[in-house]
Amino acid sequence: MARNKFHDGPGPSQRQLRVAELLRRRLSEVLSQGEIHDPDLNRLSITVGEVIVSPDLKVATAYVVPLGGVSLGAKDAQDDMFDLLKQNKHELRRALSRGLNLKYAPELRFRLDETFDHLDDTRRMFSDEKVIKDLEN
Repeated sequence: MARNKFHDGPGPSQRQLRVAELLRRRLSEVLSQGEIHDPDLNRLSITVGEVIVSPDLKVATAYVVPLGGVSLGAKDAQDDMFDLLKQNKHELRRALSRGLNLKYAPELRFRLDETFDHLDDTRRMFSDEKVIKDLEN
């Protein structure tokens, strides 16, 4: 595969970032407005935290979480969400391509967004007495 002569860095290119943000917004719209013909999927409230696109823009990984976050008791609901997203992957791909001007509609993959869990851990760490003392010094 040929290297992009304008981007040699380790991170994503500007184009990848721009397309990923467009996909995130459009996927959020599709899921929130119920554009998919699956009443079970339309009943769910899903937050799309981030989308990462492959360098060739043909694969998009969407990091999603059910509204309200992830809890230990919600494991079944989380599994149901991923099953419904997987079942409707092709229809979601078509809905995304209708709203965007891309040469190819990327293949969609879904992963659990654990960002909010990491934020809670960080907050907990900063509220620890020992850390507060270190920050004050």
